[in-house]
Amino acid sequence: MKKPKTYVGGQAVIEGVMMRGPVSIATAVRTPSGEITVKKDAVHSITERYPILKKPFLRGSVALCESLVYGMKSLSYSAQAAGEEDEQLTNTQMALTMAVSVVLAIVFFLAIPTYAAKFIPGVADSAVRLNVVEGVLRLAIFLLYIWGISLTSDIRRVFEYHGAEHKTIWTYESGEELTVENVKRHSRLHPRCGTNFLLIVMVVSIFVFAFLGWPNLIERIASRVLLMPVVAGISYEMIRLAGRTQNPVIQALFRPGLWLQYLTTREPYADQIEVAIEALNAAKPADEESDESSELK
Repeated sequence: MKKPKTYVGGQAVIEGVMMRGPVSIATAVRTPSGEITVKKDAVHSITERYPILKKPFLRGSVALCESLVYGMKSLSYSAQAAGEEDEQLTNTQMALTMAVSVVLAIVFFLAIPTYAAKFIPGVADSAVRLNVVEGVLRLAIFLLYIWGISLTSDIRRVFEYHGAEHKTIWTYESGEELTVENVKRHSRLHPRCGTNFLLIVMVVSIFVFAFLGWPNLIERIASRVLLMPVVAGISYEMIRLAGRTQNPVIQALFRPGLWLQYLTTREPYADQIEVAIEALNAAKPADEESDESSELK
């Protein structure tokens, strides 16, 4: 294989892997009978209708929202294909699930840290220090959450598929043939991982929010929600840079995001790698003419 000109993103799902290329998205799942089923759909991005959304610092929020939508659809399909659900979620059910998830994220990662910051000794007399402490608390909650879910057996299984996804994408990006043996040799850590992106979001938010002052609780929560597209836009450009450059200084700055993936990935088994290969073979572009694709994995 030649080294591709396009990037492919992905996501672990229940007993499977979703891969997204520039024109196709494919979800491969190992069914209870042991077979691999693949669902392939065309990618319909809002950026095709509104090209301005492809511009730097705008494309980050779009990529994040589209990744959430496609990810939820793939999770719903995988749950049904793996035998854990009788039927896929309807659009209304998916919208409700995403809405609840957003509300919970606001509560745990925005409301609780900004409320609790004032109780940390020695920071109440400085708005900058309060904002910094709030950001540190947010990061701590995020890391505890990742660590906590990594202890459950079901999530550990998903993390094994996450490792298979990364290894398979590395093999593809290296221009190697997509075989189980080739995939096994690659790292399960990838700089464009969504875990890395979320960690960057946590860190960038500390700097963005640090100089907003310290208004009342409702205003603080509202300001953080309204500025999340700005944070996501900056973070997306940073993760693109991490995936494209070999500069040792820049790579060192992003290394904590790779270390975090030791929690969110596990070494996959051969049968899990086979599923990831099937998904990537279905999603990868037929040719390498385009250089636009999903860079947020």
